[in-house]
Amino acid sequence: MSDSFYVTTPIYYVNDKPHIGHAYTTVLADVLAGVHRLYGHPTFFLTGTDEHGQKVQDAAAKLGITPQQHADNTVVRFQECWQRLGIRNDDFIRTTQPRHTAIVQEILQDLYDRGEIYRDEYDGWYCVPDERFFTEKDLQDGKCPLCGRPVQRVREANYFFRMSKYQDWLVEYIQNHPDFIQPDFRRNETLGFLRKPLQDLCISRPASRLAWGIPLPFDQDYVTYVWFDALVNYISAIGYRRDDARFESLWPAVHLIGKDILTTHTVYWPTMLKAIGVPMPRTIFAHGWWLNDKTKMSKSLGNVVNPMDMMDRYGVDAFRYFLMAEMTMGQDAAFTEDAFVRRYNADLANDLGNLLNRVLAMTRKYCEGKLPAPEPGAFEAEGAAGELWGIAKQASTAMLASAEAYALQDGIAAVMEAVRATNRYLEARQPWTQAKAADPAPLGTTLYAAAEVLRLAAALLSPVMAEKMTALRVALGLAPDVAAHPTLDELNAVAFLAPGTPVAAPSPLFPRIDAPRPADEAGAPAAKPVKAATPAASPKPAKAESKVPSLPEGVISYETFSQVQLRSAKIMAAEPIEGTAKLLKLNVMMGAERRQIVAGIALYYKPEELIGKTVVVVANLAPIKLRGIESQGMLLAASLGERLRLVTIDGDLASGAIVK
Repeated sequence: MSDSFYVTTPIYYVNDKPHIGHAYTTVLADVLAGVHRLYGHPTFFLTGTDEHGQKVQDAAAKLGITPQQHADNTVVRFQECWQRLGIRNDDFIRTTQPRHTAIVQEILQDLYDRGEIYRDEYDGWYCVPDERFFTEKDLQDGKCPLCGRPVQRVREANYFFRMSKYQDWLVEYIQNHPDFIQPDFRRNETLGFLRKPLQDLCISRPASRLAWGIPLPFDQDYVTYVWFDALVNYISAIGYRRDDARFESLWPAVHLIGKDILTTHTVYWPTMLKAIGVPMPRTIFAHGWWLNDKTKMSKSLGNVVNPMDMMDRYGVDAFRYFLMAEMTMGQDAAFTEDAFVRRYNADLANDLGNLLNRVLAMTRKYCEGKLPAPEPGAFEAEGAAGELWGIAKQASTAMLASAEAYALQDGIAAVMEAVRATNRYLEARQPWTQAKAADPAPLGTTLYAAAEVLRLAAALLSPVMAEKMTALRVALGLAPDVAAHPTLDELNAVAFLAPGTPVAAPSPLFPRIDAPRPADEAGAPAAKPVKAATPAASPKPAKAESKVPSLPEGVISYETFSQVQLRSAKIMAAEPIEGTAKLLKLNVMMGAERRQIVAGIALYYKPEELIGKTVVVVANLAPIKLRGIESQGMLLAASLGERLRLVTIDGDLASGAIVK
């Protein structure tokens, strides 16, 4: 197996316009490739467009141009969007390119010659938009099970790939290779699909009905089914049948896909590869959907977020950061502008941007604008600087581990925890007080250590936010070429920044932004959070109340209970509160929102035991002060006698999820 990291996106249908689903997959691939490059791994990243099929042919006919002209006109939408998004792909393949079509035809001819493809008559239901055949039992209410649109009865001769002969082999392979399909619940989904008898795959369309496709080399009256054509791009782009050395240096691949194309990638593609004698992909990872009000974003529903709009409004790097930090890889996630603004302000403006400005401002004020020198051995000692550097190095380890485990959100969270630890470090060390002391050494250590953590954090986040992190590193005094290209040697270095180097003047790296307001409230004060619904004032309250049935004492109505908002939250930090043996101060992330909660659980949990737990929080509880510390919510826990255990979430679920 190759030691390189070869990652692919699906090739996007050229008739589409780039939307948030396309953007997420492509940014995800770009960041994974960037992390592997950062750690010195040979890396190759492929994306591209799928340009054959009925929809392209029909759209071109309406415009009075050829399908190729239409594909040439529309492919630029993806190429321009990826350029705007800062995507650093190594290749962009189009299925109309000769390098691809020739390989598809050679594979088809080889399979036909060996009896893996045969001709037969097909009688079934066909969905034109999805360009797929379905059996009667596949239909849902007589419509396409994928898009819900009407299907048409088709009876015609076609060519079929003997996919069914590989069913038992595929089941065994999936069961023996747990990393082959990820996350594991997608593997189980594929195995569930394979419990039913697998049909042979129709791999052709009559040219009389669909002329826009790769002609079958053994029968020019037919063209290749678009999925058989498209999947081959993963090997045709890297030298299959043309450059064996290059192909073997890169294959197998990590395929990133949306969960809606799971079957084509985990059933069609492996059986095709088995038939042509190519090893299986390393991993097929199916990510979730971006939801808008619990509904999948789709063109038909008109609720798709346009990546261009978000980039124009908030900047490319902030958009990329939100996509990577907000979604737990493999799970669905909600995309709202409010959530975007909350995470941006919490992580980027308040934590990262504010830390940089503090370090730059104090360096200029107390150290004549030049990086001070740390005390000898400060980073190896057991003191505050050494502990802080240990947290930063843990973040470096976590970032690579998160990429290898397909959990980038955890690596990003570890880096942001190092940033927050540095803010706490400054509060504890109080450089503004150290500056008044006769000995300048402690001040030098404090400011230098904070700058070093910022330097490392920016390197770790550079695959996510290349432009902003380069600017951050330049502000700390690194040369532009060094700032833009962090290396593995730098990640492993201690005290990399050169003392005496001038730093930049403070300037907001991530200016704070206001939450969006509805259009009809433009110019009005920002709306306050909506409280639980209450009845409108009525001149006859008694009449209204008479409709509510009386309840036994201690029993509440569903309406009353529904006012309680329960959310999942991840504990990011925990510390004891001085003067009390029972209370802990917790820092939790609830989606993109950071909260502080005071909980009386110190007798049952040590602070370090709580870090990383996903708990259940009463989210709409009015804040109160306990021992002078504001608590913005309440944890749920169960107790019996002298035992108490927190209510936690079973399995992997993003924070901020609604608890029902």
